[in-house]
Amino acid sequence: MTKTALITGGAQRIGKGIALALAREGYDIIIHFSESKTEAKNLQEQLVAFGINAYSLRANLLEDQEINNLIERACQKLGKELTLLINNASIFEEDSIHSMTANSWDRHIYTNLKAPVFLSQSFAKQVSKCTVDNNGELLSNANIINIADQKVLNLNPKFLTYTLAKSGLWNFTKLAAQALGPEIRVNAIGPGPVLKAHHQTKDHFQKKRKSTLLGRGSDVDEICRAIIFILSSPGLTGQMLSIDGGEHLKW
Repeated sequence: MTKTALITGGAQRIGKGIALALAREGYDIIIHFSESKTEAKNLQEQLVAFGINAYSLRANLLEDQEINNLIERACQKLGKELTLLINNASIFEEDSIHSMTANSWDRHIYTNLKAPVFLSQSFAKQVSKCTVDNNGELLSNANIINIADQKVLNLNPKFLTYTLAKSGLWNFTKLAAQALGPEIRVNAIGPGPVLKAHHQTKDHFQKKRKSTLLGRGSDVDEICRAIIFILSSPGLTGQMLSIDGGEHLKW
């Protein structure tokens, strides 16, 4: 079976790294983007150099209709079913119990939770049945990997609606693993400080990386290696790999 992937938020940052890593593994790739059209087109050109098929699709994950038809559009573009969904697109904006608004709630919940849930629902509808391996055991042919956050294991009230949404995504990962097995394996990655956020200064970001238990953050390559590990581990489902320098264990 041809390996095919849809990566939401795939044009930049972690998503771009994931796309390049999967291209090296022979995946045909759909890069989803919202505003980063130029970056998506440039990445598409890089990906086809690996000898795979690559396309880009725009969708606003704050709009129900665009969420609901993205999987179908991706399959039509590829001319085949998807075997991998990477729910990577994310909004990360600071708010608190005092400052949150209906708008900040909707932006975080839609992009970080609602879109992954309904994309997973659509993805599951088009997945093929399991095959049987050499031991006569069932073998999943499809995977969903959710990019969550180490914050879901080490709660604090900063970034309130973001953390609520990502906590929901982590719990959805476990529920979906229960609901979609054995045809689909569902796992998550919990990054820590990987790339500087727009609200951070360089000094603040470096302090965050150095403040972890290991005195270091993680990088995009580590996230990608974790994804390849998940894909190559047929007995793994319902788990989150925290690639965060031990940040989730801080006290």
